[in-house]
Amino acid sequence: MTTPKFVYTYVRHGDEYDLCQLEMRSFFGFDSQSNILLGDVEIDPSRSPFMKERLEVLYDADSWESLVQQVEQLDVSGGTFKVVCMNTMDLDSTKKIEHADRRKIEREIGLQINGEPDLFHPENVYGFLVLNGHWYFGKYVESESVWYRHQKKPHSYSTALSTRVARAVANIAVPNPEGLKAIDPCCGIGNVLVEALSMGIDIVGRDINPLVIEPAKENISHFGLSGEVEHGAIADVSETYDVAIIDMPYNIFSEATPEDQLDILRQARRIAHRVIVVTIDTIDHMIEEVGFTISDRCEAKKGLFVRQVLVCE
Repeated sequence: MTTPKFVYTYVRHGDEYDLCQLEMRSFFGFDSQSNILLGDVEIDPSRSPFMKERLEVLYDADSWESLVQQVEQLDVSGGTFKVVCMNTMDLDSTKKIEHADRRKIEREIGLQINGEPDLFHPENVYGFLVLNGHWYFGKYVESESVWYRHQKKPHSYSTALSTRVARAVANIAVPNPEGLKAIDPCCGIGNVLVEALSMGIDIVGRDINPLVIEPAKENISHFGLSGEVEHGAIADVSETYDVAIIDMPYNIFSEATPEDQLDILRQARRIAHRVIVVTIDTIDHMIEEVGFTISDRCEAKKGLFVRQVLVCE
């Protein structure tokens, strides 16, 4: 069996399953049917609204005893450490380990490490888990719910993308930000912009509605972020971008006719090599008409309300 470089655990609700799968495929090139994913791509777990934690695998074994022996090699002398058992919930077909048992095996493996334990402010955090009878140990990173803090912003609209959906869409659009330029030409109050900028994505915003420009700027600056937001139609954009994110206008303040939607897609085809479209309407025929191919897709649900997320290339 090939040892993965990383193990990721996930927490997602039923309505989020499809969106989470598409985000997985964007990050890793494949998805997982369960709440755990093993792969060789390094992703900061705080980027995803669904990732719970990440393990960078140092040792793995077919038995607990063998894993403990390998951990004896670990030397963090001169530094402090903490050990965390990741089996706090069912992982695939492996049942969770109860609290008392987790504490017991954390102590057992911690005793093998040459260093000073510190449960509250450790310099090094290690994790381990058992999955389908196989044990993994390595460097542990817990996700921070950055998106959750972004829910409390100065301006919000009930019809805007939620912070969780906006963050996932930004990840689907730009899974690897290095060297890429993005645009959100129908940015509204800037939910996607906030999430993208907080992850270091090079993105600019634009909207045809002059009433949302200042609220979008205030939402961005509220979180100590810096980003460009301009008033204007997508037709006025002269630069080209690696990717565009388009949440098709649909509320009573910016209702778009089918002709408007088609024109937005034509302009997107002109300015971007790749486009992520969020729509409540089925517009596959329009996307094909302007020369795009839908390479992947999902549904983002909130109760009975359903959005389609389309990856167009």
